Amino acid sequence: MDAQDIPRVLRALRKAARRYTLPSVSQIALPERDRPFRVLISCLLSLRTKDVVTFPASERLFVRAKTPEAMQRLKPAEIEKIIYPVGFYRTKARLIPEICRRLLTEFGGKVPDEIDELLKLKGVGRKTANLVVTLGYGKPGICVDTHVHRISNRLGLVKTKDPHATEFALRKILPKRYWIDYNDLLVTWGQNVCKPISPLCSRCVIVEGCPKIGVGKSR
Repeated sequence: MDAQDIPRVLRALRKAARRYTLPSVSQIALPERDRPFRVLISCLLSLRTKDVVTFPASERLFVRAKTPEAMQRLKPAEIEKIIYPVGFYRTKARLIPEICRRLLTEFGGKVPDEIDELLKLKGVGRKTANLVVTLGYGKPGICVDTHVHRISNRLGLVKTKDPHATEFALRKILPKRYWIDYNDLLVTWGQNVCKPISPLCSRCVIVEGCPKIGVGKSR
């Protein structure tokens, strides 16, 4: 499969993905109020954490604090109790107030809308930065997590060894009009159909033409 197949593949995924639940960070981003901040914090909580845990933990935390000002006043011990059982909850409970303090002192309380500026914040990697830019501000960016990396390689669209390399490879071949949707669609498909081990190829709407690169056993 090559770049000319991208429009067809994404059209098929967009239609089929309607039956599944949006990734947790995308659900968090639905309300327009304080969207960039909500995306940033929920992204941090989502790292090494399943969506079924991330979404309710994020909602509990935003009930207590909706802004950087309010969030930085919470003690780490309080945040720990609120976000448990997200992965590395103790580390994240210390990190979140620190990030909020930096937002207040260095960025006027506003979440940056540029990837390079977001990367200056401790704990923020390219995945989080791209999600804030795309879901928070509606600006072009390509967020690559394990699902996006895996499926892009399975389809043969890229040949890369890690998500970082995948992002930059996709930036070269993926038309900008698809950048924002690409993450949501592939994450949804990766969680429900194109699983890491034994993907459900019999249920896949894009199986025709898929070279299944790296797939041993499928269902």
